[in-house]
Amino acid sequence: MANLVRFFALTASVAVSSATTIAEINGPKFLSPFKEQTVSNVPGIITAKGPDGLWIRSTRPDRDERTSESLYVFGHTFGANLTVGDSIVVGGKVLEYRSNKDYIYLTELSAPVLESIVSSGNNVKALIIGKDTRDPPKEQYSSLDGGDVFAVPNNVSQISTANPALQPQKYGLDFWESLSGELVTVKNPTALTKPSQYGDTWVVGNWKVSGRNDRDGLTMTDKDANPEAIIIGTPLDGSKNPTNTRMGDSVEEITGIVSYAFGFYRILPTTAIKVTKSQKPAVPKTTNIKSKGKCDGITFGAYNVENLAATSAHHPALANHIVNFLNSPDVMFIQEVQDDNGVANDAVVSANLTLTALTAAIAAAGGPNYTFTDIVPVDDQDGGAPGGNIRVAYLYKPSLIRLYKPNPGGPLDANEVLKGPTLKYNPGRIDPANEAWTASRKPLVAQWEVIGKKGAEKSDTFFTVNVHFGSKGGSSSLHGDARPPVNGGVEDRLEQARLTANFVKNILSEDRNARVITAGDFNEFTFVEPLSQYAKISGLKDLDAVVRIDKLERYTYLFDMNAQQLDHMFVSETLAKRSKAEYEHVHVNTWTEYAAQVSDHDPSVARLDVCA
Repeated sequence: MANLVRFFALTASVAVSSATTIAEINGPKFLSPFKEQTVSNVPGIITAKGPDGLWIRSTRPDRDERTSESLYVFGHTFGANLTVGDSIVVGGKVLEYRSNKDYIYLTELSAPVLESIVSSGNNVKALIIGKDTRDPPKEQYSSLDGGDVFAVPNNVSQISTANPALQPQKYGLDFWESLSGELVTVKNPTALTKPSQYGDTWVVGNWKVSGRNDRDGLTMTDKDANPEAIIIGTPLDGSKNPTNTRMGDSVEEITGIVSYAFGFYRILPTTAIKVTKSQKPAVPKTTNIKSKGKCDGITFGAYNVENLAATSAHHPALANHIVNFLNSPDVMFIQEVQDDNGVANDAVVSANLTLTALTAAIAAAGGPNYTFTDIVPVDDQDGGAPGGNIRVAYLYKPSLIRLYKPNPGGPLDANEVLKGPTLKYNPGRIDPANEAWTASRKPLVAQWEVIGKKGAEKSDTFFTVNVHFGSKGGSSSLHGDARPPVNGGVEDRLEQARLTANFVKNILSEDRNARVITAGDFNEFTFVEPLSQYAKISGLKDLDAVVRIDKLERYTYLFDMNAQQLDHMFVSETLAKRSKAEYEHVHVNTWTEYAAQVSDHDPSVARLDVCA
């Protein structure tokens, strides 16, 4: 809200209402019933002041929990000689303001006129959330979501149009709207994720929550995206929140004003938040999952290495993660590998230098001498940073694993499943010319064999599919106007999922016992339609479910208030039936402060029996 420059004019034709209470101005819905009207004789006590206005609390409250008793009075110079605790009477124009069409409106009193100062030195007490108010709802955001913020289709209605009656006992957005402008206190706050570059920090207080993981963050699950969380925004006194807060940090008690800006309800604290205690250990332990060095215990790692170019500075840190936290998996599914000169937007598309630099860093860190394979994309056709030409790639131990009858395809060659089953191109891409892959990475399919079983009549072969589905760019916030929120690119991901799933289905149609592993950055959650369709069509099993990882520990990524899982591994029924399957998400990036993270994704590692 700070530094937003707004000018509004009053016109003589606007109707004037007299002796209006703050509760009447706010009303029981999201939008004020007095929108665009001029009001006068509005009494209130100043509870806080900010750089562009102040907040007042009603001296004539009603008994309706839907109607906030506080109001933002916007005026750059208004109240310069007023102080917190002053009881005043004001007039002005009621406006609904938002800086972006995708946001929810904030009710405010603009072009204010000070009509009188009633008294000074009045006691101002913050409402304690969960004590003086009810607890925030734990599961649903809005009555307009139909019970699921990730339902398809998205954006079927808007709060600004529907203007539903508030139900603060049921819905998170309604709860925070019912406290808009109010001075509140959060007791025993816990930080949920890393803060933004401005220090905006998501927290929950000592109220009831759902989704709490072992690190004291909140994990998103099916139909529960944690509306009980609230962001702590820019301090009103001009101080700055820390930018090195970590998931699970304990924070001093917070007092501030409930407001809305930049797509989210938030609390503007009176002063900067302070971390009192951090979780230990600071980084996770090395995984216990280790390769057996033979077909009944092959390890598979998956890692989005975040725009890795040949000249990137994070090669050594990635190598440390792969070697010292993942135990150097036998096969690595790698995503977001840029070409040899990174974001230089020219004709260079090869990533040989990039992958050579990564494998050299791994060897220097004490790891194996990996070999790599990828398919060079068509220039500027696979999305990501312009000129970067990101793609997926495999690293593998050539002493243990090799491509089965290698025959690499080109960037536009559509792979096929042949009798056997074998692949027409090994490795090769799935239907790369299909429009579903416009500006997106194409999955890389490979067939492998395990070396070392001399004299066997049949090779121990298995198939892998390395994916990086289309991004969520263009999504709206969970606190946004569109309901359900816009899940950017979901239609593309749905078609990408179907194409990939049908390719896997073709492999399993040739051999129902084929060993298939798909892994990577799916850019989606397992409970949303693209991945539910993927599992249904392909017949593959979510490895998290196979090994029974607790649903609250299934996360590889932090976004807004949620720990969430974009990176998955799915396996065929033959692999899922084997009791020896192991799988783990290694939280080397989600647990650290922002400056220390190597990628914005956590890597994962599995061990599977791929024997014939």
